[in-house]
Amino acid sequence: MNFVISALQQQNVLNMNIRPMLLALLLVLPMLGQAQSPAGGLLSGPMVGYSNMREVMLWVQTNGPANVQIAYNPVGSEDVFMTAPVRTNAEHAYTAHLLANSVRPGTDYEYRVLINGAEIDRPYATTFSTPPLWQYRTDPPAMKIALGSCTYINDEPYDRPGNPYGGGYEIFEELHKESADMMLWLGDNTYLREADWYSRTGIVHRYTHTRATAEMQALLASTANYAIWDDHDFGPNNSDKSFVNKDLALEAFQDFWANPSYGMREFAGTSSTFEWGDAQFFMLDNRYHRDPNRLTTAPRSILGEAQLEWFKHALVSSNAKFKFVMIGCQVLNSVGKYENYEAIAPQEREEILDFIAKEGIRNVIFLTGDRHHSEMSKITRDGIDIYDFTVSPLTSGSHNAEDEPNANRLEGSQYGERNYGIIELSGERKNRTVIFRLKDVKGKEVYTYKIEGL
Repeated sequence: MNFVISALQQQNVLNMNIRPMLLALLLVLPMLGQAQSPAGGLLSGPMVGYSNMREVMLWVQTNGPANVQIAYNPVGSEDVFMTAPVRTNAEHAYTAHLLANSVRPGTDYEYRVLINGAEIDRPYATTFSTPPLWQYRTDPPAMKIALGSCTYINDEPYDRPGNPYGGGYEIFEELHKESADMMLWLGDNTYLREADWYSRTGIVHRYTHTRATAEMQALLASTANYAIWDDHDFGPNNSDKSFVNKDLALEAFQDFWANPSYGMREFAGTSSTFEWGDAQFFMLDNRYHRDPNRLTTAPRSILGEAQLEWFKHALVSSNAKFKFVMIGCQVLNSVGKYENYEAIAPQEREEILDFIAKEGIRNVIFLTGDRHHSEMSKITRDGIDIYDFTVSPLTSGSHNAEDEPNANRLEGSQYGERNYGIIELSGERKNRTVIFRLKDVKGKEVYTYKIEGL
């Protein structure tokens, strides 16, 4: 109920010789009306962002200005630590990044969200774990990596007419059950619509709407989340560096994700890298510096000169056994059309693959999305095996690409329904095993590929 009292009505009452209690009531009634629509409550999250041995980034979004803080402790311990408080504001879509920097390697933590000093109950576990310090001590840890791309959440006023394009949101609940060490979001993590592209209001609305998906919350709250983007969370379909609002999109991406970094001093964008166990992950930006698909007067680039140079140098200098390269478009698909690397920038693709082979960089595995079907591709060049594990889609529309003539596809790996991926690393330091799994919306395994003796 809304209580509205005009200034004239209040003056008439004051002119009467009323009791003080009635006067007090008149002053309180407007406050009661406001209390029925409280601002500053929890809207989305919490989400665990990047996690390393000495710090973990946590994220929340409130529905208005609020003071937010996280209390955390090692599981089974009474030692409680607090993040520095953050005041959410409209400029950053009421999101908060909260740094837990009193952590130890290889430790499980539980945490609680405090908004304006009050603890917010969640109907699921809110936990995070730090990677173990294993170097010079033990074999590398076993790891479980979850991954997927193409998250479309229906929003009827802005969807195209016809059957809903999104569905199967229960897939996020299956991902949560996997209890993976991390979740890799491989682009198209939200779908900007026509009404969203040309305003900050639209872009923030779309990110906010997707992030509030109920089925997603438990996964976000207990797994380290890392994200790259592709065209739909960057701008229009097949968009490139000419998109007028790419900097607004970058600001929204930074507000809603909690990656270790965004771009380098030499170039802007969403690129980053991180390590976990004996693996290094390279997060590439295939949109911010990308040449237009229709450019025909010069060779096209997807990464741009500065990012390409950084990626090659970071790859060759890595001491990690496994190099997982996250990028929105397929790299090893041999078909020269669609959004495949071979179709858009074949010379740059060749430069990357030739560099890997000539430098003898082993165990490079591209992790890709975008295509609305999943498959495993492999090439061998100069004795070096290179893989491309495509995992798509999570909740958007899907299609069967079995007839697409990808010469590098491993037999039986193409899957044309909604799905997610799991990668498991295990074994001794010099005898590692990697297992790739595709699972459907219900968590049923539909494809497996194993590499042993690495």
